Amino acid sequence: MPKALITTVPFADNNRLPLELLQAAGIDYLINPLGRRLKELELADMVADVDVLIAGTEPVTDLVMGRANRLKLISRVGIGLDSVDLLAAERRGIKVAYTPDAPAPAVAELTFGLMLCLLRSVHVANLQLHHGKWQRHMGRRLAEVTVGIIGTGRIGARVLRRIPAFGTPRVLVNDIRPDLKLVPELKLEWVGKEEIYAQADVISLHLPLTAQTKNMIRREHLLKMKPDALLINASRGGIINEHDLAEVMRSGHLGGAAIDVFDHEPYTGELSGIERCLLTAHMGSMSIDCRTRMEIEATEEAVRYLSGRALLSPVPSDEYDIQRHGL
Repeated sequence: MPKALITTVPFADNNRLPLELLQAAGIDYLINPLGRRLKELELADMVADVDVLIAGTEPVTDLVMGRANRLKLISRVGIGLDSVDLLAAERRGIKVAYTPDAPAPAVAELTFGLMLCLLRSVHVANLQLHHGKWQRHMGRRLAEVTVGIIGTGRIGARVLRRIPAFGTPRVLVNDIRPDLKLVPELKLEWVGKEEIYAQADVISLHLPLTAQTKNMIRREHLLKMKPDALLINASRGGIINEHDLAEVMRSGHLGGAAIDVFDHEPYTGELSGIERCLLTAHMGSMSIDCRTRMEIEATEEAVRYLSGRALLSPVPSDEYDIQRHGL
């Protein structure tokens, strides 16, 4: 009987269909017994007799794959691939699939929620009132600020399409592949990242983590931003240098930041001591519908592959090229 190891947690909490699909296909399975994100060696100790890995964001490294003598497929619950060594998988003949569209609506909506919270200091007022302090904060409306979006793929484009419902602010955008027809009613301005840092009141990141985007925003970039600028990262931890962000915010620069993703998770770092820094626990995709869709799609790929059928969402070759050439 083939076996699947489900490392991502939670899994099938809101809908048991993924487990029913595995059972119906005669696939044995084990759900992550530790109930948290696994470390590399913890995962390596679990994969010896596994045919399929239904994976979250834990490190699926060459070391892990070297312990998995039967592993044929890594089916990623989500879109980020920085935690999977694609080139090691390729060398070992292990297929990799993912669910690129499923999480996008939920991440885009959380981004919008974070944006509105920062603009109106909802997070600060909440903390203060919980500690008995009544303070009314003067905020800004989205229609009256300049918005900067870096990355206009599946999620960034969805954020842009939601902006007109709140008015028509000035919107600066940056992407390595500009789509000049994207959201025409906003009259998007395609500019360099440096111009976004200098001119935007709200900056939101929607990028993969690659060699090029690792520590993309450091102290010098943060200091180029307006003193009251607001910064949002619901894409991947490591794009913003967390230590630099904490130092700059402690100095009084930046009006606020909202961070959903971190270099090391669970996060316990210095940003947690900064009141105007809104922190969430990598929950961008955690809406019931999107999370369920991710789990079902990843499981369907596992069943499809083990029954000898072609994958519907194999990781495309350009993702391998990103890791191969350090793009």
